[in-house]
Amino acid sequence: MRELIGSFLSNDSPFGRAMTKVGIIIAANLMFILFSIPVVTVGAAYVAMYHVMLKTLRGDGVINPFKQFWIGFKTNFKQATIAWVIFAALMAFGYYDVSLCRQATGLIYQLQYLIYVLGLLVVTAFIYLLPTMAAFENTLPNLVRNGMYFALHKPWFLIVILFFHLFPLYLTYSDRQMLPLYAFIWFFFGFGAIAMLTSRLLLKDFCRYLPLVDDYGDFILDENGDKIMPGSAAEAALDAAGEHEMTEDEILEEMKKLDM
Repeated sequence: MRELIGSFLSNDSPFGRAMTKVGIIIAANLMFILFSIPVVTVGAAYVAMYHVMLKTLRGDGVINPFKQFWIGFKTNFKQATIAWVIFAALMAFGYYDVSLCRQATGLIYQLQYLIYVLGLLVVTAFIYLLPTMAAFENTLPNLVRNGMYFALHKPWFLIVILFFHLFPLYLTYSDRQMLPLYAFIWFFFGFGAIAMLTSRLLLKDFCRYLPLVDDYGDFILDENGDKIMPGSAAEAALDAAGEHEMTEDEILEEMKKLDM
């Protein structure tokens, strides 16, 4: 019985791996809340949280979420802050325009629906920009373009991702009686859970354009120190080396090189 319980609770068991990911989600969520306090840093904090989730999913799930969050935050701070300020300004401008349209009549009143459509496009672009920025290094315009490519590549994923980003917010602001419960969820794991779900949905598409990583989520380098890309000759050589079982003579030769 003790061995059964021990194997169930071990880090390598399905339960242990699940609990490890839950802990990472909570840690990243709390870091996101802390680093978002200045408001202007919300974009960088969000990208840092995606950095943690992608690092977790690409490796074996055992990382230091606090260290990885800081790496993602400082690496993407400038671009993410610019993107966040632009997004917030567009949302504020759109909200002001809708308020004016609602006070008018006729064609101007109907104009608010066009603003809603444009607002949804801006929200979609920003939602996809965050994980794209966490995964790739590029200029901000190219990252926006690449994010929209991933959004349109699988429309059914787009619907799911938009639902889990927007519907919880709608519930939070529409059901005031449950607001304390929603606040608890958002504070401890709400943002992190959505980021983890989004990362899992996008990762398969991302991996086709990302360098290979090892079990710890670190980049695998070739003999020249360059990152190995999927489908490259270096990946084929790496696979061949992994499938090749060393003979006794090869092992002795390697030991001689190491002066053993």
